[in-house]
Amino acid sequence: MLRFSPYAWAKLLYLRDVGDTEIGGFGVAALTDGRLLTIEDFVLMKQATTAVTVKFDDTAVADYFEQQVELGRKPESFARIWLHTHPANSATPSSTDEETFSRVFGTCDWAVMFILAAGGQTYCRLRFNTGPGVDVTIPVEVDYSLPFAGSDQEAWQAEYDTCVTPEPLTTFVGGRPSTLDLLEDRPPRRRRRHFADGEDEDLQAMLMSEYAQYYGLSEEDERTLLR
Repeated sequence: MLRFSPYAWAKLLYLRDVGDTEIGGFGVAALTDGRLLTIEDFVLMKQATTAVTVKFDDTAVADYFEQQVELGRKPESFARIWLHTHPANSATPSSTDEETFSRVFGTCDWAVMFILAAGGQTYCRLRFNTGPGVDVTIPVEVDYSLPFAGSDQEAWQAEYDTCVTPEPLTTFVGGRPSTLDLLEDRPPRRRRRHFADGEDEDLQAMLMSEYAQYYGLSEEDERTLLR
């Protein structure tokens, strides 16, 4: 089961409803209790978004990895749970979602894809890539037994404004590209109310390996990163 702290759930709901596009980021597990499927925070990456796609900024993802390792976390607690939203009422993964999940997380020992739709529908799948491999849908709950801070909508809005750049959606009409600005002539949706230090070579190697896996880099590219 994937569990959200009330704080993480409230933040995800708020950010889902700010705009009319998808948004995406990573679920961050609690640092101390080792429950990797218990999310205490949702962190946006700098991203370009449309109603059907999210594209993370490479530098922002690298900075996020570095910041989390400096906080004492390992990649399995901050880079295995991919959370994103759908602005429609279906949480069913799209073909783009499936391709992204396989390409980006296919080399991880395990990963989770979670989708929250505008109407409240959810989809959550846990994948194990080791051994025989397995994909299984798992339930989701908000765990109110966990301690949690109060909402911080001002900070959440600032995070959204800093990270999310809505882009026009390009479609094809009569064989020619036609740009549809999803935010044009539409009323806004009504909102529903943290690098290795350079001296730890083992940790640096681990981080770079995770970074290389995330971007699908070759072994040669990974060796170049570690020089």
